[in-house]
Amino acid sequence: MSIRYTEHLADAGIVSSVGSRGDSYDNALAETVNGLYTTELIHSRPAWPSVTEVEFATMQWVHWWNHRRLHESLGYRTPIEVEQAHHQTRASNPALT
Repeated sequence: MSIRYTEHLADAGIVSSVGSRGDSYDNALAETVNGLYTTELIHSRPAWPSVTEVEFATMQWVHWWNHRRLHESLGYRTPIEVEQAHHQTRASNPALT
């Protein structure tokens, strides 16, 4: 599975990041997203009535994060906009596929 995943990344022009143990820099993006999720959603309420409430709120937050939240690092675009632009570029330039 790992080999197929690596091949798929290479086909898409993505270089995977594999670092050393205990190196927090490779995990910085995930840690940032988790921190924002915790701050913006989980800690926004003093208590959650149920796990189901947390699950539904999480689904809504993830949808907002991908479809509505503007990301500075993406040129103040949403992840969906960036992904769509990427696919349009690849579709219009066969040399990239």
